[in-house]
Amino acid sequence: MLDDLTRSKPGKTGRFSSYDVTGRNADAWHFEPGQSRVLADIRGPGRITHIWMTQQRHYRECLLKMTWDNAEKPSVLVPLGDFFGLGHNIVNSYQSFLFTASTNRNNWFNEGCALNCYVQMPFRERALIELINESNEPHGQYFYIDYETYYEPPKEEELYFHAEFHRENPFGGWAHEIPVNCPESNVVNKEEVAYENNYVILDTKGEGHYIGCNLSVTNFNTPWWGEGDDMIWVDGYKWPPDLHGTGSEDYLNQAWGMQPNAFMRNGSSIHEANTGGYQTSYVHHLDNPVRFNESIKVTIEHGHANHLCNEMSSVAYWYADQPTAAREVPPAEKRMPVPKNEQSVWNNEERLQTTTQKVKPTSEMEAMKKAMKEHRQHYADLDAQRRKEDGK
Repeated sequence: MLDDLTRSKPGKTGRFSSYDVTGRNADAWHFEPGQSRVLADIRGPGRITHIWMTQQRHYRECLLKMTWDNAEKPSVLVPLGDFFGLGHNIVNSYQSFLFTASTNRNNWFNEGCALNCYVQMPFRERALIELINESNEPHGQYFYIDYETYYEPPKEEELYFHAEFHRENPFGGWAHEIPVNCPESNVVNKEEVAYENNYVILDTKGEGHYIGCNLSVTNFNTPWWGEGDDMIWVDGYKWPPDLHGTGSEDYLNQAWGMQPNAFMRNGSSIHEANTGGYQTSYVHHLDNPVRFNESIKVTIEHGHANHLCNEMSSVAYWYADQPTAAREVPPAEKRMPVPKNEQSVWNNEERLQTTTQKVKPTSEMEAMKKAMKEHRQHYADLDAQRRKEDGK
C-alpha cells in the first residue's frame, strides 16, 4: 500500500477544488436543482489519488459521476453518500482503508459530514468527474480532487475503477411474514433458483476484479434481516458457484449478527441499533479480490432463500480492463430513505417503491408459506378461546 512512497515516478501532482478564485472565502460551489457541473477534467495519463467532499444534505439526491477516457457512459454512477459508504441520507463517523467519514452529528439525517475516498483511479487519456444535483433544492458542495499526471503511460497494465448503485424497495421476497431462522424459512435455495432470485450486487462482463461493496438495509420490523448466503459466479453460471458463503454477517466478515463497529476492511458505517432500523455495512476485498476473465455475478440472499421484503441498496466496487457503463440509477424520489411516521411506523409509499425482481416461489416455498399461515391461525384461535374463557 505504501510502496510508491519510496519510488520515483516522473510526473506532477495537481488538484481541482472548490476554492474561491476571487481570493475571498466563499469556497463552496452552488448547484441549482437539476444542475450538473464538472468538478474535474484531467488529461492523462494519470490517476485520481484522493477525493474529499463536504456538504450538509442531499446525500441520496446528488449523484457522483465519473467517466474514463472519453467513454460514452460513466463507469461510476452512485448517490453521493452511498459512494462513500453511508446510506439512507444518514451521516456517521467511520474509518476504512478506502473510505472515511467524519461528523459531529453521528446517526443524523442530512447533517454536515466530511467524506474521503482513497481508491486509486488510473486513466490513460482523460478523467471527467461530475456532480449532479437531482434534488428540488439548491445544493452547496466543497471538494478537493487530488491527482497525478505522468509524462509516460505506466509500463504495467492498469485497470479502470468502477462503482454502481442498486436498489430494491422492497426486495421481492416470497414470505416476509416468516421470521428468520424458523423452520418454515429453511427451504432449498440452490442452482438456477438461487442464481435468478438472489439480490444482485454486481452483474457485469469483461475482465477485472471485484473489490467489495457496501450493503444498506431498511429493516421493516424484523428481528434480523440476515441469514443470506453470498453466492458469486465467475465467468458464467455453474453449480455450486465459485464462491459460496454461509450468511449475511459472515460475508461482511462478522458473526452472530452485525456489531456496531467499523474496521479497515469491513464493518458497519451505520448500525440499526443507533438509527431505529437503518443499516449500512461494508466489506472490501483488498487482499482477496475476486478475479474474473469474462463476467461476474455477485449476489446475496435476503433472508435464507430470499423470503424477506426489506428495502435493500448496495454499491459495488470493481476494476475492469475497459471502461464499462455503470447501472442506471433510479430517479431521486425512488432512491430516498423510507421514512417513519409520527407513530414510528414505516411509511413506504407505493408510488415511491422500486422492485425490479420478485422471487418466483417453488412448491416447497408455497407449502411453507401455507404452513406459516395455518400456524399463525392456530395460535390466533387459541388466543381468542382464552380471551373468551377469561371473559366468563
